[in-house]
Amino acid sequence: MRSIQSIKKASLITAIKTPYLMSGEIDLQAYDALVEAQIAAGVDGIIVGGTTGEGQLMNWEEHLMLIAHSVNKFADKLVIVGNTGSNNTREAIKATEYGFASGMDAALQINPYYGRTSTAGVVEHFERVLEIGPAFVYNVPGRTGQDLTPDIIEPIAKHKNFIGVKECAGNERIAHYESQGIACWSGNDDEAHDGRHKYQSHGVISVTSNLVPRLFRQLMDKPDDALNRDLQPLMSWLFCEPNPIAINTALIMTGAVNPVFRLPYVPLTREQQIEGQTLINALEEQYIVGGKANLVDETLLKLC
Repeated sequence: MRSIQSIKKASLITAIKTPYLMSGEIDLQAYDALVEAQIAAGVDGIIVGGTTGEGQLMNWEEHLMLIAHSVNKFADKLVIVGNTGSNNTREAIKATEYGFASGMDAALQINPYYGRTSTAGVVEHFERVLEIGPAFVYNVPGRTGQDLTPDIIEPIAKHKNFIGVKECAGNERIAHYESQGIACWSGNDDEAHDGRHKYQSHGVISVTSNLVPRLFRQLMDKPDDALNRDLQPLMSWLFCEPNPIAINTALIMTGAVNPVFRLPYVPLTREQQIEGQTLINALEEQYIVGGKANLVDETLLKLC
């Protein structure tokens, strides 16, 4: 396991996609190829089984297997962050214990969603999971229905195992935390470049870097307003439907993964695919994971 200080040096962390075999089971060979593409592009770490990786559609046996597999294969090259959070505190504790027993460097922990609790309950939830090992706290009000405001984050940031925040509430919030020494990673790809270079974020936990990791590496390494501007339409398209629908479709279109979706996710419409094909194929092929994009062949598509 890496130290918290070394983990904080990771400026580009990809919320890696989980690919599937045509049977609907996890495709470890394709997964390894996706991760190797991230390593080749200079990515610092991966989130395993996050929202983009569809941890919400896995059983815990699959989820923890994928964390252990990632550690075994890639821990010497990448920071391995396991998404072991849950809206059930007991479940989060158990999964996090198993994740650390498998050797992951850090956990990604979310506040209880759907069955929301009080502010005091949120704080207690994080205190319990932080006791187990280093963790990023994930604030994504659009999914949880509850904003982790500074009055919640600032006290728990004092915990010895607190790494920082994956923050989706915008760059002003990030700047506020960073001014107090609370590390933040942008959770919004379209804001990540400015977050890094104008608001002093530590980096980004990215969806788009699944598809164009070398370009996102450039965005994190130095200010590049032109590249950031050029990538905005692609980033917008990747969130035209709830994540991970578009990134799943994109990686199928580029041939990086099999044409398999786990329900309730289904592919983008043909019209949406045509828009994405134009955006992807406007880029140099060397930057695209998989290669140039083609429309999804519906005769091969599998919904599981």
